Amino acid sequence: MSEHPILQSFIAGQWLGQQAKQPLYSAINGEMIYQTHADVIDFGQSIDFAKTKGRRSMLAMDFQARASCLRDLGKYILEHKESLYEVSALTGATRADSWVDIEGGAGTLFAYASMGRRELPSGNLIHEGDAIPLGREGHFYGSHVLVPRHGVAVHINAFNFPIWGMLEKFAANFIAGMPCIIKPATSTSFLTEACVRLLQQSGFLPEGSLQLVIGRTGDLLGRLDGQDIVTFTGSAATAAKLRVTPNLINNSVPFNAEADSLNCAILAPDVTVDSPEFDLFVKEVAREMTAKAGQKCTAIRRVMVPENHIEAVSERLTARLAKVSVGDPRINEVRMGALASHDQQKDVLAQLGALLETSSVLCGGTDSFELVGTGTDKGAFCQPTLLLSNNPDAEGGAHDIEAFGPISTLMAYKDLDHAVSLAARGKGSLVSTLVTKDPEVAAKVVPELAVWNGRVHILNEQAAKESTGHGSPLPMLKHGGPGRAGGGEELGGIRGVKHYMQRAAIQGSPTMLGAVTKEFVRGGQVIETEVHPFRRYFETLQIGESLLTHRRTVTEADIVNFGCLSGDHFYMHFDDIAARETQFEQRIAHGYFVLSAAAGLFVSPGEGPVLANYGLDNLRFITPVPIGDTIRARLTCKRKIDQGKVSPKGEPQGVVVWDVQVTNQDDELVASYDILTLVKKQSN
Repeated sequence: MSEHPILQSFIAGQWLGQQAKQPLYSAINGEMIYQTHADVIDFGQSIDFAKTKGRRSMLAMDFQARASCLRDLGKYILEHKESLYEVSALTGATRADSWVDIEGGAGTLFAYASMGRRELPSGNLIHEGDAIPLGREGHFYGSHVLVPRHGVAVHINAFNFPIWGMLEKFAANFIAGMPCIIKPATSTSFLTEACVRLLQQSGFLPEGSLQLVIGRTGDLLGRLDGQDIVTFTGSAATAAKLRVTPNLINNSVPFNAEADSLNCAILAPDVTVDSPEFDLFVKEVAREMTAKAGQKCTAIRRVMVPENHIEAVSERLTARLAKVSVGDPRINEVRMGALASHDQQKDVLAQLGALLETSSVLCGGTDSFELVGTGTDKGAFCQPTLLLSNNPDAEGGAHDIEAFGPISTLMAYKDLDHAVSLAARGKGSLVSTLVTKDPEVAAKVVPELAVWNGRVHILNEQAAKESTGHGSPLPMLKHGGPGRAGGGEELGGIRGVKHYMQRAAIQGSPTMLGAVTKEFVRGGQVIETEVHPFRRYFETLQIGESLLTHRRTVTEADIVNFGCLSGDHFYMHFDDIAARETQFEQRIAHGYFVLSAAAGLFVSPGEGPVLANYGLDNLRFITPVPIGDTIRARLTCKRKIDQGKVSPKGEPQGVVVWDVQVTNQDDELVASYDILTLVKKQSN
């Protein structure tokens, strides 16, 4: 192997790159460590490969299978994580920084695997919401479906999280069934390449589902069409340039941007100097300034404090920052590593110079400071620096300038309204933290902050026991923000998967909608046989297979006995005089008695394939059931989900969702719900 390995792109199923082009240097000591390749990428071939072989291989799987694949990929990364930690240190990241990137990336795969298996159906179509009747007699319905787009997702990522930044996008597009082309930032692309090599060698990655571009994107964006998607993470300025690429505009190519923003933390005036929340605030700000050497799109850039606490916060924050050892991240005692590159170092110092025109230095801000480790004098290091805004109400300054490093600006505010107005001057942020002890303060401030933020983190002593922190986007919550933050959304659970799918409204008869959605729609044709649906194995049970039960008349004894058994003696069931004075004008049966009676009507009691009832969804009590009413139930197989699971005894099983309609003697609907059961498979 060459002394300075040439990084390779993974294009159309092959590793490409033999000729050296651009040298890449260690952030720790400035030594050359890798080279990018000069070989030209044929992006026409790349896109065609993604849309043919990539799409076919991904749609040969369904949501459930792709979710299981993500889980396997996450496990493989963790099994080989030490090789990634070794490479990650060269980006200037400490072990703790790399944990967020490497194991946080794998954790995102696990989270999406879990959400996909739990929330998505079998197949490659999502039926979104219930079908809506569009006519009076139930012959014409409408609904929405989501289907995988026929394009490719192009992910253009920032330098700060070379693995997590890739995987948090990949997880969502993969579940959605859309292949992707990943373009990492060049300065740290060697770590992304190392991770992609692991994914490829795992054997779990479907052919064409992921391609990697090292270096420039060439004419890639100019070749995309309306079925494709572009996502971008990086500076607001670069996002603005890419967003107006003529081909993206002309073909209405969706463009999602998540940009660096001027996030803030607010110390509420109810927090006193001696309260636990005061120290939590200082600790949170210091952590966000120094984690990843401040190179986080979510880092706290503006620190807003009541005027009477400016001095105390400054003293405690300065003391905490002074204890942060800076240097070679491979040394155990080091708590903050280097910036990702010397170019990044130059940019941060230039932005610091611009900030000093409107602020003064409280600590740091010098060119010469103590570093730990040999050769670090040639590294891309920056001292933790705390500034004080000379005039927080003035335009510009820290409200407009972001130094993407360990630099934050302290701002004094007069009251909460003033603090909120200062926060809004960031013109849109990914996240803000409010530290308060008072729920009324949170109730007042959070809605105002939410207008300008993608996420609001409320921190107090109780939340701190489990809080993942200001700067940690979570897979199940939205990541993104308005305005300067890019105006886009990533993650957010299954919501993020739907970004890579096409939503369409469909209209037709209930039977036709059921055929399309693979889900029974009320009013559609049912299948009635002499065999009870609960006697069917998972494979043999058909969508629409149904049972209409015998009838049962509700008696006063039923109500009395149920009340004694449950302890529910609510007046509507037992007080005849009080019940007459209500809108129902008579005593009625417990709603939960109706559910229990319905179960007694439709359950097949003998041993069979149905193993357990583990859930009930969408329950509505619609029409009251008074004494003397006669009820019956219709049980219909609504949806089948094959999660590939087995019982503790090793029996293969699937999930069946049943539609239940309970009606009275006038065929009026009295209760409506879904029940979920585990059903044994016939084959092993």
